[in-house]
Amino acid sequence: MILPDQIHPDLIDITCVLFDMDGTLLDSAPGVTSSAAEALTAVGAPVPSLSELRKFVGPPMIESFRTVSGLDDETARHALQHYRRAYADHGAIQSEVYDGIIPLLDQLYGAGIPLAIATSKVEDQAERLAKHFDLGGYFVNICGASDELGRADKTDVIAELLQRLAAQGIDVSNPVMIGDREYDVRGAAAHGIPSIFVTWGYGHPEESAGAAAIASSPEALLPLILNPSRNRNHAVLL
Repeated sequence: MILPDQIHPDLIDITCVLFDMDGTLLDSAPGVTSSAAEALTAVGAPVPSLSELRKFVGPPMIESFRTVSGLDDETARHALQHYRRAYADHGAIQSEVYDGIIPLLDQLYGAGIPLAIATSKVEDQAERLAKHFDLGGYFVNICGASDELGRADKTDVIAELLQRLAAQGIDVSNPVMIGDREYDVRGAAAHGIPSIFVTWGYGHPEESAGAAAIASSPEALLPLILNPSRNRNHAVLL
């Protein structure tokens, strides 16, 4: 058991930080859910309640069409095409940066820790959003999904991002993944990377299983990353 005055061994001397985007940096639910609803309508599928549509936020979108809406593979692919058109047209800009994220990034950037994004969102949309919200300057790399390269699962996205960072000369010996869904925790674990689960996103508490720590606010993340031995308010070590 980890006592309150102890440091989780996986969160010591972090060399770089990988951030999820939806539900971690950005509240993107309005655009994702409305675009998903449009896509389901376009393929003749029923549109579920808003609470069900919120399950689309975070996982690979085609997986959500299959698991949340029960679409077969072909219909799910068609829905994905409609979703991406709607999201690119108007859904993306319905997002907003969570309170506390900019000060957090300012402090991490100022401390000299390389920051990067690992998202299940299509990469060009992730780059577009980072630019739109003036986040791009904080991150040394933004890696997202790619149909052409067969990169959809968060595990694959993290693998690609780690390769890019290493090629840039970034120290990837002890990274940490920050995210709000089980996909972030599992994707990081597949590469032996610890994760910090954030509770302000769209995940349920049970999705934190396997994370090294839980943070309830961006302010709580800073001491976990920079100085885990101090100021642990609102952060739980697992």
